[in-house]
Amino acid sequence: MAVTLEQPARARLITPEGRERALPVTLRYSAADPLAVQMTFPSQAALDGVEVTWIFARQLLEDGLAAPAGGGDVHIWPCGRARTVLEFHAPQGLALVQFDKLALRRFLMRSYAVVPAGGEVADLDLDLGLSRLLGGV
Repeated sequence: MAVTLEQPARARLITPEGRERALPVTLRYSAADPLAVQMTFPSQAALDGVEVTWIFARQLLEDGLAAPAGGGDVHIWPCGRARTVLEFHAPQGLALVQFDKLALRRFLMRSYAVVPAGGEVADLDLDLGLSRLLGGV
């Protein structure tokens, strides 16, 4: 059974008017999907009132803590010495969410205790993944 860790975090949603709104966020990492991290935002943060989970590369989170990183739907960059901004692009619009850098760093360190950096590929079951991709052929 794959180890999964969860960590609650406080974030600040930055509104289009420039105001900040506190948000509880759940950070998740699973050894079953060792290349990815998940961030789940509560329903009150979504336009349609449904909980939203973003999944993106663990390496992107690591890179974004030190310097601007990302492309496509997720961008991450440091904001001063103590904060990190995540920018999420969706068909419904754009969301800017600010986290305390230490909370994200703590989460990453805990994830590396589950699967060390560089050990992600060794932990993947490539045969199972190919079988799923090819529909059991």
